[in-house]
Amino acid sequence: MADTHDTNPEGAELRRNGTVMAQSDVNDWFVREVLPLETMLMQFLRRGWRNSADLKDLCQDVYVRVYEAAQKEMPVPAKAFVFATARNLLIDRVRKEKLVPIEAMADLDALGIALDEPGPDRSVIARQELRRLQTALDQLPPRQREAVLMRKIEGLSRPEIAARMGIAEPTVSVHLAAGMATLADFFHSEKIETGGKP
Repeated sequence: MADTHDTNPEGAELRRNGTVMAQSDVNDWFVREVLPLETMLMQFLRRGWRNSADLKDLCQDVYVRVYEAAQKEMPVPAKAFVFATARNLLIDRVRKEKLVPIEAMADLDALGIALDEPGPDRSVIARQELRRLQTALDQLPPRQREAVLMRKIEGLSRPEIAARMGIAEPTVSVHLAAGMATLADFFHSEKIETGGKP
């Protein structure tokens, strides 16, 4: 039995579930199935990308990818394909930027996006370690905690910490030494209590 194919003016054949489609069918599908998702798509992109100036460009890039894919074979269901495309685009952008703000990573985690992450077991261990560190930091006196966070997290120098805290530089050194000693004691005693396992 001979196949009869509809072709667009340029002669390109389009397939939908194994059948050939005309270019106008892709256009109709795009207007009917994809464009109504724009509000949800923009919200999705806004949660995954902090720079709001890029959002319209990101949305257009998603549209281009979806449309080009539909020209080869019609994605079914459209909504899932559009959001998978948007997620993949965000992953690509994050990889290209190579500067990932902590907020962006949190948002990507909330969206369920995997970025060359270690297995779930390592993620659980890392979260547990962060909780332990937070518990240890919470046990420090406020001024020691403030000095340790500025030094170890923000990377400030002792003179910068002194200026921020309104104290003398030797006092900063005292707070840092005491805070780090308390943290070391916390983790060392915890290791002993758990039989040598951190």
